[in-house]
Amino acid sequence: MTGPAPARPAPPSRVLICDDQELIRMGLRMVVDSQPDLTVVGEAADGEAAIASVAALRPDLVLMDVRMPGLDGLAATEQLCARPHAPRILVVTTFDLDEYAYAALRAGANGFLVKDAPAEEILVTVRAVLRGEFMVAPSLTRRLVERFVLHAPASAPAQRSRLAALTGREREVLALVARGLANAEIADRLFVGETTVKTHLGRILTKLGLRDRVHAVIFAYESGLVRVGD
Repeated sequence: MTGPAPARPAPPSRVLICDDQELIRMGLRMVVDSQPDLTVVGEAADGEAAIASVAALRPDLVLMDVRMPGLDGLAATEQLCARPHAPRILVVTTFDLDEYAYAALRAGANGFLVKDAPAEEILVTVRAVLRGEFMVAPSLTRRLVERFVLHAPASAPAQRSRLAALTGREREVLALVARGLANAEIADRLFVGETTVKTHLGRILTKLGLRDRVHAVIFAYESGLVRVGD
Protein backbone atom coordinates (compact mmCIF):
# COMPACT_ATOMS: atom_id res chain seq x y z
CA MET A 1 0.00 0.00 0.00
CA THR A 2 1.46 3.30 -1.04
CA GLY A 3 1.19 6.56 0.84
CA PRO A 4 -0.16 9.82 -0.53
CA ALA A 5 1.69 11.32 -3.44
CA PRO A 6 4.11 14.05 -2.43
CA ALA A 7 2.77 17.56 -2.92
CA ARG A 8 3.97 19.24 -6.05
CA PRO A 9 6.07 22.34 -5.48
CA ALA A 10 4.33 25.59 -6.28
CA PRO A 11 5.30 27.08 -9.63
CA PRO A 12 7.76 29.96 -9.40
CA SER A 13 6.39 33.47 -9.20
CA ARG A 14 6.53 35.24 -12.55
CA VAL A 15 8.46 38.52 -12.72
CA LEU A 16 8.59 41.15 -15.46
CA ILE A 17 11.48 43.62 -15.45
CA CYS A 18 10.86 47.09 -16.88
CA ASP A 19 13.85 49.44 -17.11
CA ASP A 20 15.33 51.42 -19.99
CA GLN A 21 18.87 50.49 -18.97
CA GLU A 22 19.94 47.10 -20.27
CA LEU A 23 22.57 46.65 -17.57
CA ILE A 24 19.98 47.20 -14.84
CA ARG A 25 17.63 44.67 -16.46
CA MET A 26 20.49 42.19 -16.76
CA GLY A 27 21.48 42.58 -13.12
CA LEU A 28 17.93 42.20 -11.85
CA ARG A 29 17.39 39.17 -14.07
CA MET A 30 20.49 37.47 -12.68
CA VAL A 31 19.32 38.03 -9.10
CA VAL A 32 15.73 36.91 -9.69
CA ASP A 33 16.52 33.91 -11.88
CA SER A 34 19.04 32.62 -9.32
CA GLN A 35 16.12 31.60 -7.09
CA PRO A 36 14.02 28.44 -7.61
CA ASP A 37 10.81 30.17 -6.50
CA LEU A 38 11.19 33.10 -8.91
CA THR A 39 11.48 33.38 -12.67
CA VAL A 40 11.81 36.29 -15.08
CA VAL A 41 9.22 35.90 -17.83
CA GLY A 42 10.11 39.00 -19.82
CA GLU A 43 11.73 42.41 -20.04
CA ALA A 44 10.51 45.83 -21.20
CA ALA A 45 12.39 49.05 -21.88
CA ASP A 46 9.53 51.53 -21.39
CA GLY A 47 6.03 51.85 -19.97
CA GLU A 48 4.20 51.02 -23.19
CA ALA A 49 6.17 47.80 -23.58
CA ALA A 50 5.54 46.97 -19.93
CA ILE A 51 1.77 47.29 -20.35
CA ALA A 52 1.84 45.13 -23.47
CA SER A 53 4.06 42.55 -21.75
CA VAL A 54 1.75 42.35 -18.72
CA ALA A 55 -1.18 41.61 -21.02
CA ALA A 56 0.76 38.94 -22.91
CA LEU A 57 2.75 37.32 -20.09
CA ARG A 58 0.56 37.84 -17.01
CA PRO A 59 3.38 38.25 -14.47
CA ASP A 60 2.76 38.17 -10.74
CA LEU A 61 5.13 41.09 -10.17
CA VAL A 62 6.54 43.96 -12.22
CA LEU A 63 9.84 45.58 -11.29
CA MET A 64 9.10 49.06 -12.66
CA ASP A 65 11.63 51.79 -13.31
CA VAL A 66 10.36 55.36 -12.90
CA ARG A 67 12.26 57.43 -15.45
CA MET A 68 11.96 56.01 -18.95
CA PRO A 69 11.46 57.49 -22.42
CA GLY A 70 7.93 57.63 -23.75
CA LEU A 71 5.47 56.36 -21.16
CA ASP A 72 7.22 56.58 -17.79
CA GLY A 73 6.88 54.16 -14.91
CA LEU A 74 4.42 56.33 -13.02
CA ALA A 75 1.93 56.45 -15.90
CA ALA A 76 2.41 52.76 -16.58
CA THR A 77 1.84 51.92 -12.90
CA GLU A 78 -1.34 53.96 -12.81
CA GLN A 79 -2.71 52.29 -15.95
CA LEU A 80 -1.85 48.79 -14.76
CA CYS A 81 -3.28 49.29 -11.27
CA ALA A 82 -6.57 50.51 -12.75
CA ARG A 83 -7.08 47.16 -14.45
CA PRO A 84 -8.61 44.06 -12.89
CA HIS A 85 -6.19 41.35 -11.78
CA ALA A 86 -3.28 43.81 -11.85
CA PRO A 87 0.14 42.42 -10.95
CA ARG A 88 1.98 43.64 -7.89
CA ILE A 89 4.28 46.53 -8.81
CA LEU A 90 7.61 47.16 -7.14
CA VAL A 91 9.05 50.51 -8.20
CA VAL A 92 12.81 50.48 -8.80
CA THR A 93 14.00 53.93 -7.83
CA THR A 94 16.64 56.23 -6.41
CA PHE A 95 14.87 58.06 -3.58
CA ASP A 96 17.03 61.18 -3.76
CA LEU A 97 16.38 61.73 -7.46
CA ASP A 98 12.97 60.49 -8.52
CA GLU A 99 10.45 63.32 -8.33
CA TYR A 100 7.68 60.85 -9.24
CA ALA A 101 8.03 58.57 -6.24
CA TYR A 102 5.26 60.15 -4.16
CA ALA A 103 2.88 60.06 -7.12
CA ALA A 104 3.79 56.42 -7.70
CA LEU A 105 2.47 55.64 -4.22
CA ARG A 106 -0.82 57.21 -5.11
CA ALA A 107 -0.86 55.43 -8.46
CA GLY A 108 -0.86 52.08 -6.68
CA ALA A 109 2.75 50.93 -6.39
CA ASN A 110 3.20 48.15 -3.83
CA GLY A 111 6.66 49.11 -2.68
CA PHE A 112 10.03 50.59 -3.53
CA LEU A 113 13.37 49.02 -4.32
CA VAL A 114 16.57 51.08 -4.50
CA LYS A 115 18.52 50.31 -7.66
CA ASP A 116 21.82 49.69 -5.90
CA ALA A 117 20.34 47.45 -3.19
CA PRO A 118 22.29 44.24 -2.51
CA ALA A 119 20.93 41.00 -3.95
CA GLU A 120 19.72 39.72 -0.56
CA GLU A 121 17.68 42.86 0.04
CA ILE A 122 16.20 42.68 -3.47
CA LEU A 123 15.02 39.13 -2.88
CA VAL A 124 13.57 39.89 0.55
CA THR A 125 11.66 42.83 -0.91
CA VAL A 126 10.42 40.91 -3.96
CA ARG A 127 9.12 38.01 -1.88
CA ALA A 128 7.45 40.30 0.64
CA VAL A 129 5.60 42.21 -2.08
CA LEU A 130 4.54 38.93 -3.66
CA ARG A 131 3.07 37.93 -0.27
CA GLY A 132 0.99 41.09 -0.30
CA GLU A 133 3.12 43.24 1.98
CA PHE A 134 4.01 46.85 1.26
CA MET A 135 7.77 47.22 1.39
CA VAL A 136 8.86 50.61 2.63
CA ALA A 137 10.52 50.87 6.03
CA PRO A 138 8.57 53.11 8.45
CA SER A 139 11.38 55.68 8.72
CA LEU A 140 11.79 55.73 4.95
CA THR A 141 8.04 56.11 4.54
CA ARG A 142 8.10 59.32 6.53
CA ARG A 143 11.12 60.68 4.66
CA LEU A 144 9.54 59.91 1.32
CA VAL A 145 6.13 61.30 2.15
CA GLU A 146 7.51 64.43 3.82
CA ARG A 147 9.48 65.25 0.71
CA PHE A 148 6.72 64.77 -1.79
CA VAL A 149 3.71 65.83 0.25
CA LEU A 150 4.95 69.40 -0.22
CA HIS A 151 3.73 69.11 -3.81
CA ALA A 152 0.32 67.77 -2.83
CA PRO A 153 -2.75 70.03 -2.75
CA ALA A 154 -3.80 71.56 0.54
CA SER A 155 -6.08 69.42 2.68
CA ALA A 156 -9.65 69.50 1.39
CA PRO A 157 -12.76 69.69 3.59
CA ALA A 158 -13.85 66.27 2.31
CA GLN A 159 -10.60 64.73 3.48
CA ARG A 160 -10.75 66.44 6.84
CA SER A 161 -14.34 65.33 7.34
CA ARG A 162 -13.33 61.70 6.83
CA LEU A 163 -11.29 61.95 10.01
CA ALA A 164 -14.58 62.19 11.91
CA ALA A 165 -15.09 58.48 11.27
CA LEU A 166 -12.11 57.67 13.50
CA THR A 167 -12.09 57.39 17.27
CA GLY A 168 -9.67 59.46 19.27
CA ARG A 169 -7.34 56.49 19.75
CA GLU A 170 -7.48 55.66 16.06
CA ARG A 171 -6.45 59.21 15.19
CA GLU A 172 -3.61 58.89 17.67
CA VAL A 173 -2.43 55.65 16.06
CA LEU A 174 -2.70 57.15 12.57
CA ALA A 175 -0.66 60.18 13.59
CA LEU A 176 2.09 57.97 15.02
CA VAL A 177 2.13 55.80 11.90
CA ALA A 178 2.50 58.96 9.81
CA ARG A 179 5.43 60.08 11.95
CA GLY A 180 7.31 56.92 11.00
CA LEU A 181 6.82 54.71 14.06
CA ALA A 182 6.62 50.96 13.62
CA ASN A 183 3.83 48.98 15.30
CA ALA A 184 6.04 47.92 18.21
CA GLU A 185 7.10 51.53 18.84
CA ILE A 186 3.48 52.69 18.76
CA ALA A 187 2.55 49.96 21.21
CA ASP A 188 5.30 51.13 23.60
CA ARG A 189 4.25 54.76 23.24
CA LEU A 190 0.57 54.02 23.95
CA PHE A 191 1.17 51.28 26.56
CA VAL A 192 -0.84 48.70 24.59
CA GLY A 193 -0.04 45.42 22.90
CA GLU A 194 1.27 45.28 19.35
CA THR A 195 -1.79 43.22 18.36
CA THR A 196 -3.99 46.08 19.55
CA VAL A 197 -2.08 48.49 17.32
CA LYS A 198 -2.57 46.17 14.34
CA THR A 199 -6.30 46.01 15.11
CA HIS A 200 -6.54 49.80 15.25
CA LEU A 201 -4.65 50.14 11.98
CA GLY A 202 -6.93 47.62 10.28
CA ARG A 203 -9.98 49.58 11.42
CA ILE A 204 -8.42 52.84 10.23
CA LEU A 205 -7.84 51.41 6.75
CA THR A 206 -11.38 50.05 6.59
CA LYS A 207 -13.07 53.22 7.80
CA LEU A 208 -11.09 55.47 5.48
CA GLY A 209 -11.20 53.11 2.50
CA LEU A 210 -7.41 53.00 2.25
CA ARG A 211 -5.41 50.17 0.78
CA ASP A 212 -2.37 49.93 3.02
CA ARG A 213 -0.14 51.57 5.61
CA VAL A 214 1.62 53.94 3.25
CA HIS A 215 -1.66 55.26 1.87
CA ALA A 216 -2.69 55.85 5.49
CA VAL A 217 0.44 57.97 5.92
CA ILE A 218 -0.39 59.94 2.78
CA PHE A 219 -3.94 60.52 4.02
CA ALA A 220 -2.68 61.70 7.41
CA TYR A 221 -0.59 64.40 5.75
CA GLU A 222 -3.12 65.36 3.09
CA SER A 223 -5.95 65.63 5.60
CA GLY A 224 -3.92 67.88 7.86
CA LEU A 225 -3.86 65.42 10.79
CA VAL A 226 -0.07 65.74 10.78
CA ARG A 227 2.16 68.29 9.08
CA VAL A 228 5.70 68.20 7.77
CA GLY A 229 8.06 68.88 10.65
CA ASP A 230 5.69 67.65 13.40
